[in-house]
Amino acid sequence: MKSQPPRTARKALERARLEAEVAQRTARLRELALHLEAAREDERARLARDLHDELGALLTSAKLDAARIRARLGDNAPEAQERLTHLVATLDTVIALKRRITENLRPSALGHLGLVATLGILAREFSDSAGLPVHCALEPIVLKPNAELVAFRCVQEALTNISKHAHALSVWITMARVAGHIEVAVRDDGTGFDSAVPGAGAYGLVGMQFRVEAEGGTLQVDSKPGQGTCIRMTLPLSAGLGAPAAA
Repeated sequence: MKSQPPRTARKALERARLEAEVAQRTARLRELALHLEAAREDERARLARDLHDELGALLTSAKLDAARIRARLGDNAPEAQERLTHLVATLDTVIALKRRITENLRPSALGHLGLVATLGILAREFSDSAGLPVHCALEPIVLKPNAELVAFRCVQEALTNISKHAHALSVWITMARVAGHIEVAVRDDGTGFDSAVPGAGAYGLVGMQFRVEAEGGTLQVDSKPGQGTCIRMTLPLSAGLGAPAAA
């Protein structure tokens, strides 16, 4: 008859088994979260294409038809001319709205202009809408597409949080090569919060952390009540392609 292991040994084995199970489930949850995030980005890209191609074509066609009708009417129907002028102005507003929604879903500037220019555009648009000065110091670093999108989304989320909660007077966005990695930071001088205490509304920060860690980086949040907030993300230099070549 086999002897049973001592009680302490059984407890140690059970604890090790439970720890391994928790680690396995945590890894699966992380994989699921990353999969859902990738699926969301794919859906955003699809919606952006549909809005740009199909809805954009319909709106442009409607605007051209209205312009043709207005030209044919001439001065014979002033009331109809006024209605058509209003219609064209409304279509212009809808086209501009479509463009803003498309850019929020999938910033086309990332592929055409690069991360520095795209972050500059984002900063200017945020400054205009929030009425806050945004100071940018962005080193021209070229990243792989996934890493660029992660950096853009994190800055976008940080600015959204500032507009909702910070009551800031100024914002600073920086991107530079630091100690063998790439660092992107968003800082404000707003009300801040205790970053050592997990908040019930910190899901946006958790999402940012998942994104950055998926690219092999880290996310750090430094904040104290009344002293503003700094969100700093780092990406390993191997995730990038280096600085752009000189012309």
